[in-house]
Amino acid sequence: MDLKVIVIAALITVTMYGSVSQAKPISLVERCWCRSTVNTVPQRNIRELKFVHTPNCHFQVIAKLKNNKEVCINPETKWLQQYLKNALEKMKKAKQVN
Repeated sequence: MDLKVIVIAALITVTMYGSVSQAKPISLVERCWCRSTVNTVPQRNIRELKFVHTPNCHFQVIAKLKNNKEVCINPETKWLQQYLKNALEKMKKAKQVN
């Protein structure tokens, strides 16, 4: 009986004080954020756009809406393509001025 108590106490101690790795499992690191995308999101509802590119996934665009919901937008959407084109032109002009 005493041996069982000692073994259980040792296991609890090792569990509590054992080293904990901060690394994420590979499956979580390499997964794609967007499994499906939407084509229509009212632009006035978008608070923020995030652009994500991971090694095993295509280019992903995540929109944070004003209601704090996040949706994945199809990168081929026409208005998004125009937005990216305008942003790149602004960056090129800013570099030329400096």
